[in-house]
Amino acid sequence: MSISRFNAVEKASNRKATEACTPKRNVSEYYGENVFNRKAMRKFLSKETYEALTAAIDRGVPIDREVANHVAAGMRMWALGKGVTHYTHWFQPLTDGTAEKHDAFVEHDGHGGMIEEFSGKLLVQQEPDASSFPNGGLRNTFEARGYSAWDPSSPAFIVDDTLCIPTVFIAYTGEALDYKTPLIRSIEALDKAATDVCHYFDPSTRRVTTYLGWEQEYFLVDEDLYSARPDLSLTERTLLGHESAKNQQLDDHYFGAIPSRVQEFMKDLEVECYKLGIPVKTRHNEVAPNQFELAPIYEECNLANDHNQLLMSVMKRVARHHNFRVLLHEKPFKGVNGSGKHCNWSLGTDTGVNLFSPGKDREDNLRFITFVVNTIMAVYRFNALLKATVASATNAHRLGANEAPPAIISTFLGTQISDILDKFETSAIEDAIEVDDKKGLHLGFGQIPELLLDNTDRNRTSPFAFTGNRFEFRAPGSSVNCGSAMLALNSAVAYQLRQFTNDVERLRSAGKSKEQAIFEVLKDYIKRSKPIRFDGNGYSDAWKEEALRRGLDCESSVPLQYDAYLQPEVVEMFESAGVLNRKELAARNEVKWEVYIKKVQIEARVLGDLSLNHIIPVAVRYQSVLLENITKLKEAFEGDEYREMAAEPRRLSRQISAHICAVTKQVDEMVEARKRANRIADLRERAIAYHDTVAPYLDTIRAHIDDLELMVDNQMWPLPKYRELLFIR
Repeated sequence: MSISRFNAVEKASNRKATEACTPKRNVSEYYGENVFNRKAMRKFLSKETYEALTAAIDRGVPIDREVANHVAAGMRMWALGKGVTHYTHWFQPLTDGTAEKHDAFVEHDGHGGMIEEFSGKLLVQQEPDASSFPNGGLRNTFEARGYSAWDPSSPAFIVDDTLCIPTVFIAYTGEALDYKTPLIRSIEALDKAATDVCHYFDPSTRRVTTYLGWEQEYFLVDEDLYSARPDLSLTERTLLGHESAKNQQLDDHYFGAIPSRVQEFMKDLEVECYKLGIPVKTRHNEVAPNQFELAPIYEECNLANDHNQLLMSVMKRVARHHNFRVLLHEKPFKGVNGSGKHCNWSLGTDTGVNLFSPGKDREDNLRFITFVVNTIMAVYRFNALLKATVASATNAHRLGANEAPPAIISTFLGTQISDILDKFETSAIEDAIEVDDKKGLHLGFGQIPELLLDNTDRNRTSPFAFTGNRFEFRAPGSSVNCGSAMLALNSAVAYQLRQFTNDVERLRSAGKSKEQAIFEVLKDYIKRSKPIRFDGNGYSDAWKEEALRRGLDCESSVPLQYDAYLQPEVVEMFESAGVLNRKELAARNEVKWEVYIKKVQIEARVLGDLSLNHIIPVAVRYQSVLLENITKLKEAFEGDEYREMAAEPRRLSRQISAHICAVTKQVDEMVEARKRANRIADLRERAIAYHDTVAPYLDTIRAHIDDLELMVDNQMWPLPKYRELLFIR
């Protein structure tokens, strides 16, 4: 793109930003104005209806149809006052995106006219069909009944002229067809299990809430350049392209001054987020050129997940107004950092306690150790499952590279917490614990009361790191639904906490005191879960060998990683928690294998098209220029002088020929490999075939084309290069 074109784009962007309806108000004045939040509820609902609805939100009390009718009427009045004409049940199918079908607020009035209507029945439940979404065999196309049901805990919101009602999405037979349904189930399971454990320390605890704070990384690219790259348009990543001479090696983009065009985009994005009640707080440049990050204040897990899903669609819409395209692919550019979605996960009680924060006395700190150790134990027992939750065809390009944690799950605790657990494990009961009816529980080593809220350094190579008052799961990719990882983590920890309660009660029934039972169980867990604890460099080859010796899951094939969902212990864990049954788990694996196949298949088709219809013709044309040059040199020069002058064009022509032949041959082989894989009926086996026999061609073909990019005349090269794509002007 020319400098003049960039200037024109920048001027247009600035003009649109100036014309945008950015309020000249404090954020607090318009925050949540497009959300049916408690402020709107108090205004548009009766006191009785408001109390019934908030009881459902806060305590899970069921809502009857009469209350739903009153809520629907108030919600409709609020929405109509904001110019809304349609409503939709907004749900999260197994695509990592969101879905919506809009219906107008109108019904026949019986007299040839129309009236605005929205009943409790329409609010609570709909039958959106949606039979073409991935379902893993849970639904047949000819049995198209799928239901969406209102989730009162996540407030309705307005986008443009449509009222969006967050809902679950289930099959006619009751199985979950989305991420929200099992996520809510996992939150409830963890609430119950964690509350039971909290009662050992504070019987007044009534509820434990799961919190999530996500960090969304993304790339921006100019829309014209995006449109000129079929691979970006169709796969969201560059399937070919040689590295730019300068990319991220100087670290000058990281935390640098935000480019003015990007700043205007971020301002408008933040305004839209605040109106929708998304509490975004942090923005900055990331390591790679054109890479940025946005992060909110943490929220309750279900709401936070909804907000992240909403954010991804809002940021794409806002970016178009600034002549940008947002790339959420985990690795859109080779040779520079990819994008993740770090999930900061914590637990808090209704009494105001963060269960991952040390307390002021030793009993509080025993509670702290109890929840930290049980979380570590859950991660140890289900490390293969947690890896499977973040495994995908796209995230495979990112995991294990120097900007992302390795595809081996381990946990980093920091020196102080690790030392405390080691001392706890080796201490004798009479040395480390002293029971006094008047003074309560005392731990025998004094470091614990001196713990700070954030006393650990951060290990960037750890997929699951303790960061002071929370755990940070760094492995999820930037494009995924957080719910996939969170529902597994919640379920695993809930299962482990129930096991902890059972183990403690077993010892108490054998005559041990509560404190002695807790102490002995924790010592056992600390010892058993040691293999998952690793504070070193996760990128090293030595760690891969060590992890294998420790018995951690080291499988590198994405299709095989999905097998973890159907391990007997995993199935038992999900079923006992009431989160997913065997049939639902098997269906989700079918979906994951199918999505993997389609992702690789699409990339192979696009690369084949680019190779044969874009790159090879240009390479041949440039080779013809070289051969013509050789012919003209022969006409003008003779003998040694001619041979010397023609040597380089000949060498270059031979190299181009070799690359052309290699690309053509490998594209043909890739097509045949795809055909063979497509004949495999079993989805799992077909996915494995795509991983083993098709995907490798994407790298080998690219290597030849990237070499050609350095040889062919720059003016003839048909696609924008990395030096153009990676630097916003």
